[in-house]
Amino acid sequence: MTKNTVLAWSFVVALGGFLFGFDTAVISGAEKSVQLHWGLSEVQHGITMAIALVGTVVGALLGAYPSDHFGRKPTLFIVAALYFFSALGTALAQDWYLFILFRFFGGIGVGVSSVTAPIYISEISPAGRRGRLVGLFQFNVVLGILVSYLSNYLIGQGGESSWRWMLGVQTIPALLFYILIHFVPESPRWLLLYRQNREVAIRILQKINPRYYMQELEAILASVKTENKESASEALFGKKYRVPVFLAVVFAIFNQVSGINAIIYYAPRVFEMAGLGGQGSLLSTVGVGLVNFTFTLVAINFIDKVGRRTLMFIGSIGLIVALALVSYAFYSEAPDGLAITAYLMVYIAFFAFSQGAVIWVFISEIFPNEVRAKGQTLGSLTHWVMAAIITFFFPMLSEQLGGGSTFLIFAGFMVLQLLFVWKLMPETKGKSLEQIGGTMLH
Repeated sequence: MTKNTVLAWSFVVALGGFLFGFDTAVISGAEKSVQLHWGLSEVQHGITMAIALVGTVVGALLGAYPSDHFGRKPTLFIVAALYFFSALGTALAQDWYLFILFRFFGGIGVGVSSVTAPIYISEISPAGRRGRLVGLFQFNVVLGILVSYLSNYLIGQGGESSWRWMLGVQTIPALLFYILIHFVPESPRWLLLYRQNREVAIRILQKINPRYYMQELEAILASVKTENKESASEALFGKKYRVPVFLAVVFAIFNQVSGINAIIYYAPRVFEMAGLGGQGSLLSTVGVGLVNFTFTLVAINFIDKVGRRTLMFIGSIGLIVALALVSYAFYSEAPDGLAITAYLMVYIAFFAFSQGAVIWVFISEIFPNEVRAKGQTLGSLTHWVMAAIITFFFPMLSEQLGGGSTFLIFAGFMVLQLLFVWKLMPETKGKSLEQIGGTMLH
């Protein structure tokens, strides 16, 4: 009963990941129609594609404040409202400026969600199942991407204004998310650290871990007593937390310089570069979403068994090989569209099995209780700043350098990631948050 209760809470909160994935990928099906509808220049089109990521950077930057001051649960209500009004606003927008404003609001929702949801799930999860449960967030991200691709393909056959329906359909899962949040409790660690509400926290901990909840309570309270009393900025960026800060920033940078957002945002365009037709390109994006979904599911079933580091080691090697093959295929005089499609599917599989599944788990684990929200904010902010940069520059980069050189650059970064995993990345599986937090300070 307890396992099912924690799983249900985690799955509800992970629906924020579904909306995160849907909002991130849905624009790929509408981007060309939006450009034609308002006659956008290349620069304006770049802004249209990157504006949600700018919002995501802002949301990630602000995410720790509502999460720490108002609570994890109230912050998730804010996220649901942002997703709902963004979807409605972009679907009904009558001018380009209003359209990008609502895309910006949706981006804020993604940014705050990427901070708050993984923190919440990590704080209610037993140590032995934490990787799998936090992995539900990424599972829902890729499910959202897959559903958005399927939705785009089906709705995209409906005529000139189909792009409005592509974007507006997100109001349905956003409303469902808002309703379901009412049925999850507040994080017990937040209640103890920020409200000193021991009574309610104990009741929630009893549901999570009936046999050992008192030991868990004592470990959390001990971490509160040793909390650093310095100011927020000094606490996170001081010498004490230099190891988790370094790990979170570097890990988040590698996540994006793999080129994943270039594929997710511009999948139809990449497949057209490879020689596929318009409908064939849209259909191929569904394949990307399906492979992403399948291998994320595989990864979350292995993450607590073999560990985060092992998944990253295997994934890094696979990414290097797959990206090198994509690059080689683009360099040929007559690029084989089917071969490039196959190599990209292999790339997506290895990304989903490693970086995709591990990032939100790893970053949510490595910071001590007192700075977890700020640390998650730092990792998420780094991730989204890099995503915005790559999304904005990818069309220009691929046009100037060509597909071969662009994907070769991504492969080079994955070689550096492999060295990072081999030499510097610690293993966190099977340890309590308090044990990991203590290890990171020495």
